[in-house]
Amino acid sequence: MTTYFSYPSEELQKELTRIAQAIVAPGKGILAADESVSTMGKRLKDIGVENTEDNRRQYRQLLFTTDPKLSENISGVILFHETLYQKADDGTPFVELLKKRGIIPGIKVDKGVVPLMGSEDECTTQGLDDLACRCAQYKKDGCDFAKWRCVLKIGKNTPSYQSILENANVLARYASICQSQGIVPIVEPEVLPDGDHDLERAQKVTETVLAACYKALNDHHVFLEGTLLKPNMVTAGQSCPKKYTPEQVAFATVTALRRTVPAAVPGITFLSGGQSEEEASVHLNAINNVPLLKPWALTFSYGRALQASVLRAWGGKKENIAAGQNELLKRAKANALACQGKYQAGSIPSYAANASLFVAQHKY
Repeated sequence: MTTYFSYPSEELQKELTRIAQAIVAPGKGILAADESVSTMGKRLKDIGVENTEDNRRQYRQLLFTTDPKLSENISGVILFHETLYQKADDGTPFVELLKKRGIIPGIKVDKGVVPLMGSEDECTTQGLDDLACRCAQYKKDGCDFAKWRCVLKIGKNTPSYQSILENANVLARYASICQSQGIVPIVEPEVLPDGDHDLERAQKVTETVLAACYKALNDHHVFLEGTLLKPNMVTAGQSCPKKYTPEQVAFATVTALRRTVPAAVPGITFLSGGQSEEEASVHLNAINNVPLLKPWALTFSYGRALQASVLRAWGGKKENIAAGQNELLKRAKANALACQGKYQAGSIPSYAANASLFVAQHKY
């Protein structure tokens, strides 16, 4: 019979559900610190710091040695492979630093995007071949969740059916492999903000992409209660002449999610997608205040929107470590309030709150 399949064992279901629910506990979200060596290099270059392994380690040490009260607002941290095996100055592995603070370590497992031949500059994400082995090792080394990013582009003819289907299937296969090893998969189909499309077009594309993703996850028998979704917010293209209010962005985003994301999914952890720190907080707050039924936790998994002020306050100087850590605490608090619908715009000023963080055709 073609519809015969089995979900994970009851024990594994409980483990995956526990981890997923802990990540999206009320008032908490994720710090995405999984920038690749080259991307971290760009961040360091912006503040005049050389891209060396030790400088990357020093910066991540700043993040992970922030006052333990950070864990009141940050439930998990996504790491890059290199960072997972690094240690603080006193020899404590970063994973242990996080666990001591009650923060769950996660790991980026994709190996970047590659072109889809015959498409209009579209791509898919690679890294499935040895994923089960890597996940087994990461689980042993202390990671309880993973992230895999796929990228879709809005253009006159894109995203194409080929791109939507391929990326949905890759995400489903990744999710299935993660769960087989006791790791909660964060499914990230990012519709890029590049372009001049309006809010309605962004919403329709997001709905189509998410519908395909959940069809594929179902086809691959993925246990939804043990997954999280990391989508883009529905925003107009960066070059769109029309500007929309946070309330319009929020309504379009929640509507798209209600039409496509099953209620079994415990939480949605939005990416910031090049929004300024303040915009990312204001939009998240508006999303949580949309007067519609929202069956999932709606929180954050921010990289640039949690770290822009931190980097600028630190500037690569030892004497500025505390200043950088203070910026992280402030942005974490702002977003913790936003994911409960309690953030007042401008109430938590930070070093780079309104600076645009948009990067065209963004790659990690």
